[in-house]
Amino acid sequence: QVQLVEAGGGLVQAGGSLRLSCAASGFPFTRYIMGWFRQAPGKEREFVASISRSGDSTVDAESVKGRFTISRDNAKGWVYLWMNSLKPEDTAIYYCAACERCPLPSARRYEYDEWGQGTQVTVSS
Repeated sequence: QVQLVEAGGGLVQAGGSLRLSCAASGFPFTRYIMGWFRQAPGKEREFVASISRSGDSTVDAESVKGRFTISRDNAKGWVYLWMNSLKPEDTAIYYCAACERCPLPSARRYEYDEWGQGTQVTVSS
């Protein structure tokens, strides 16, 4: 059974940090591009960051560039999102996603095959 299970969300003050994790199981993890997306109330789900199969290249949304870092541990089947200098506009449900057919890290949400249940991140001002 394919599963992506996120954890690490919570309530933080503006300027603070969080690390999100995503535990993958039920599929060949290293064959998939991995990504993080987020969705705030009343808004579309938007791209945050994506990472190559080997972990040697990444793509970040302009809104998080320089503040967030995506990484993966292929031995464990886990992907992470390190979030620093958090802003109130980062408040959203964050979703882990996997893309089998993406040739490169991808910002296109409809290309992703598998999705986690999401974890809430709330940044207070």
